[in-house]
Amino acid sequence: MTIGVLHLDFLLHGARSLKDKRRVIKGLKDQLRSRFNCSVAETEYHDLWQRARVSVCVISNESRHANTQLDEIARFAALRAGAELLDYRIEML
Repeated sequence: MTIGVLHLDFLLHGARSLKDKRRVIKGLKDQLRSRFNCSVAETEYHDLWQRARVSVCVISNESRHANTQLDEIARFAALRAGAELLDYRIEML
């Protein structure tokens, strides 16, 4: 069994308040959960308006499958309107 963790760092250009930020991040988290059946949480920069780190977790029998799914999630998140993907990191546990 392999646990894959993806950390996504975002810059939210249009956010003028924490409410704006949370609206964008909540929408992204909901889309990721429904489309990829993964666990998603905002894990860093809770009090900054224009920064967010979202962490995604998948579990698979093969590390190759988990890595492929996390790469696809990162590509999907990069195309998300309202948030610019600055960086991402994948960890396999």
